[in-house]
Amino acid sequence: LQKDLEEVKVLLEKATRKRVRDALTAEKSKIETEMKNEMQQKSQRKAELTENEKPAAVIAPIIAGYTVKISNYGWDQSDKFVKIYITLPRVHQVPAESVQVNFTERSFDPLVKNLNGKSYSMTGNNLLKPISVEGSSEKVKTDTVLVLCRKKAENTRWDYLTQVEKECKEKEKPSYDTETDPSEGLMNVLKKIYEDGDDDMKRTINKAWVESREKQAKGDTDF
Repeated sequence: LQKDLEEVKVLLEKATRKRVRDALTAEKSKIETEMKNEMQQKSQRKAELTENEKPAAVIAPIIAGYTVKISNYGWDQSDKFVKIYITLPRVHQVPAESVQVNFTERSFDPLVKNLNGKSYSMTGNNLLKPISVEGSSEKVKTDTVLVLCRKKAENTRWDYLTQVEKECKEKEKPSYDTETDPSEGLMNVLKKIYEDGDDDMKRTINKAWVESREKQAKGDTDF
């Protein structure tokens, strides 16, 4: 990520067009956010390892009220349910009453108490579509909590889990409107390719950009 960031900064310094600079600035922000998240995760893991190395007699009073935010989960759906899979090692070993999920029409809030001396929670707000509170439930399986959100409208497909996810994904989609400026459509495509590409793809785009600027400077063409 650090090398990607350095390369984007170099390209940003060379870019003169607003659209190109905007695309590169967005990529720069994306990489910086990923680096920040990685640093936070490493710090959290280091803190947890430090806590685990302490004697049990010292740990017990310190972490009794410590709550960890659940981030490791996935989801899929059937005609009747949206299913959220939350991975928590050894969760099947805690008492059944230690696993609770609070449902509303547009949210689910799992809470696992006293697992490895900690509590684990998650807030699933602003679901894409309404769910049936009465028809929703949870199940505990090996190392997994399965949250079953009963769809109010059965046989309907959810393209996203939440409204926020939908809005974020739709903003990322490039515009291919043929009635707009053709160069704008090209820049959107290039931006998407650059953001999703690996190091080789980024270098290829970078090389093409430099060559096009050289040609433009000579009056051969316009990129």
